Amino acid sequence: MERELHSGYNDLKQLEMFVETAQKMVGSATMSLDRDMLEGAKQAVVNAYEQLTRVRNEQTGIDDSFIAKCEQQLQRAEHQLNEALQ
Repeated sequence: MERELHSGYNDLKQLEMFVETAQKMVGSATMSLDRDMLEGAKQAVVNAYEQLTRVRNEQTGIDDSFIAKCEQQLQRAEHQLNEALQ
């Protein structure tokens, strides 16, 4: 019987990866202004926000500054994407 190992570190690392992916996808999409890429970037931002919410709900308080940094990066990416979509 396998048991899933769950740790706060794994959640934080996954959050970091979601945010980095969203940033890269937004950057590429806004450079090309390709509609499909913009939609993919939009979904990546949504996915990153969902992971941020999961991590925030399970946080211990130790990771507040890291979570705040991720949120700021995500907000900047979202703003960049929204500007390109207008």
